[in-house]
Amino acid sequence: MADGFELFTDRSVVAMRVNGELKDLATTVTPTDVVEPVTIGSPDGLGILRHSAAHVLAQAVQTVNPAARLGIGPPVTDGFYYDFDVEEAFTPEDVKSLEKAMDRIIRQGQRFVRRVVTDDQAREELATEPYKLELIGLKGGAAETADNESVEVGGAELTIYDNVDPKTGETVWKDLCRGPHLPNTRMIGNGYSLTRLAAAYWRGSEKNPQLQRIYGTAWPTKDELRAYQARQEEAAKRDHRKLGAELDLFSFPEEIGSGLPVFHPKGGIIRQEMENYSRKRHTEAGYDFVYTPHITKSNLFETSGHLDWYADGMFPPMKLDAEYDADGHMTRQGVDYYLKPMNCPFHNLIFRSSGRSYRDLPMRLFEFGSVYRYEKSGVVHGLTRVRGMTQDDAHIYTTREGMKDELTGTLNFVLKLLADYGLEDYYLELSTKDPKKFVGTDEAWAEATDTLREVAEASGLELVADPGGAAFYGPKISVQARDAIGRTWQMSTIQLDFNLPKRFDLEYTAPDGSRQRPVMIHRALFGSIERFFAVLTEHYAGAFPVWLSPVQVVGIPVSEQYGPYLDEIVGRLRAAGVRAEVDHSDDRMQKKIRNHTKAKVPFQLIVGEDDRDNGAVSFRFRDGTQDNGVPADEAIRRIIAAIETRAQVTTQGQI
Repeated sequence: MADGFELFTDRSVVAMRVNGELKDLATTVTPTDVVEPVTIGSPDGLGILRHSAAHVLAQAVQTVNPAARLGIGPPVTDGFYYDFDVEEAFTPEDVKSLEKAMDRIIRQGQRFVRRVVTDDQAREELATEPYKLELIGLKGGAAETADNESVEVGGAELTIYDNVDPKTGETVWKDLCRGPHLPNTRMIGNGYSLTRLAAAYWRGSEKNPQLQRIYGTAWPTKDELRAYQARQEEAAKRDHRKLGAELDLFSFPEEIGSGLPVFHPKGGIIRQEMENYSRKRHTEAGYDFVYTPHITKSNLFETSGHLDWYADGMFPPMKLDAEYDADGHMTRQGVDYYLKPMNCPFHNLIFRSSGRSYRDLPMRLFEFGSVYRYEKSGVVHGLTRVRGMTQDDAHIYTTREGMKDELTGTLNFVLKLLADYGLEDYYLELSTKDPKKFVGTDEAWAEATDTLREVAEASGLELVADPGGAAFYGPKISVQARDAIGRTWQMSTIQLDFNLPKRFDLEYTAPDGSRQRPVMIHRALFGSIERFFAVLTEHYAGAFPVWLSPVQVVGIPVSEQYGPYLDEIVGRLRAAGVRAEVDHSDDRMQKKIRNHTKAKVPFQLIVGEDDRDNGAVSFRFRDGTQDNGVPADEAIRRIIAAIETRAQVTTQGQI
């Protein structure tokens, strides 16, 4: 018998996996246990570091403000947060004092000590913590609830973590928590920072009290913290919400409502180019275009299962078609209509609308379909999390024998098309069945999952598991793309589905004359146009490739007399389909250059005396470099070539 401290003397080891479960180093193990070290820089280790930092934050808050009541404090991507019920909202000055209090706790090296308790013991010890008392009743079921309660009570047993003074052995603070944690607070070190303040409803429900949330980040070293902060500064510069306003691409009018964007003319040009190129490639790949309405009677989503499994993500129904007599008595029952959250049930009706033969398969239906999903106001975020969106949705119907080839072709199509938009660094994620939320048989799920895994592995890309992450009707492969600053975004999804064809009784005639059930493949390339627009905006920091740029060329005359010459050149560019204009404003030349550089126009064509006399122009690029005295015909050829090849041009020498 030994514990983790005896097994692992490397100080970078902060926890361990025992038979697959994360445990504190203080846990005793047996010779038959399978034990693996967890280092602080690993994904599990970072989560434990951040969870421990959240506890120290909560202890600091209650040290400064003993009346503060505790919510929850989970680790999240790149950081942590903790929710508090306090009489007055936290201020930036409070954050500074809290960091000082955290520093004192960290330097003390308090030990995190796990202690199993009964429900009654927990209620007695935490009698002054109403939110913790509510969580105690969720023991074992918290993983099914919202907003990270599982970090508190998601295990099979209830545990409290004591923060113990290493000198006196006294418990100086405690929290309801399933753990695990670092051995002591000193291991948090100085690689942490409190980052921002926010408000959040308890357990994510607008019906509950609003709490004050403090976010933070934690890293194994100060250098890693600084690197993260530098990435965050760069991300802030690239924030699509900021760039969308600066470049006049889109907005969110308050009069329309949260999560419902409108695209302005310049944003509309980018979106149109995105969609047009996608349409072209889909046509070449043998897809048929379809169109479906935005609303439907409820029975369609009853058949599909969405009302059973996805109702919380749908807008409330509209009751229509009821009839009343002169006295106001209902003579005909109304019908519930819903805004559609998905396009797949509609496409199933198109498939079912006439008899199908094996010769019709694979049938590839494609739609830029508008869908509507009810997102809570607290999670709506720019274009990446909206309530109304357009999906580039395809549904492919194929035979069981042909599904593997079709999946392979679909994945290759998706990867090539993403590369055309400039996203070429990606890996794959395989999302498998949620055992508590699925339709269909275990056998069908296993076959679908194995097929997707084979296709993903054959691609040669890295494949990461996402246990329980699939939608209720089938497993999926998702393409996880890395942008210019290394962030990961979920892009395209490919989902194999044996279940909806059965629910909709879809059939085709096989070569032997028998009636067979098709296999259905759900596929979204962009995910949604809005989200993909946001990703590209941040990936390119608003400096889009020439083909996507709203204005591709601006002519700038050194003085008014050179305007007519530029008008002629720009006229030739427009005739070739280039989005070009001449700046005839009264601004000085240098101000014109600054304005169009700020607008991230790919090419500025500057013309003075020598340029006009020699039938030439001078290129100015986004980074301020220039290529002077380029013959006009050559300049036009270069610009058109940059558009046709979908080139990204930011400096001299790239065209």
